[in-house]
Amino acid sequence: MTTAVSPKNVAASLSELWSPRVVGEVDEAYVKVAKIKGSFAWHAHELEDELFYILKGRMRIEMERETVELNEGEMFVVPKGVRHNPVADEECHVLLVERKSTLHTGGTVTEKTRSIEEQLQQDWVE
Repeated sequence: MTTAVSPKNVAASLSELWSPRVVGEVDEAYVKVAKIKGSFAWHAHELEDELFYILKGRMRIEMERETVELNEGEMFVVPKGVRHNPVADEECHVLLVERKSTLHTGGTVTEKTRSIEEQLQQDWVE
């Protein structure tokens, strides 16, 4: 990418929930945005950490031993190997930083699972 991107604007323009879009790359990581609402799926990324940063709204990340509540402007890193389930009671816009090897729903496949090819689509509006 050779132009500036507003993650907030891209997230707001997405029409599909739980379908992240890559908006940038940093070394071996993708920067993604997503619009979420409801419960995602329990899953883990065995070899990768996952950073969540809240652009708009609030969400919680349920884990087996604790639940973390995140408000706009806050971030949390789910450590590799930790089973988690992102949940947003109302629409929430989130920025994610994940290694390029990170599978959307880890080893779990659901109707919400998106391939990296789908995530790389630039069908968003800036």
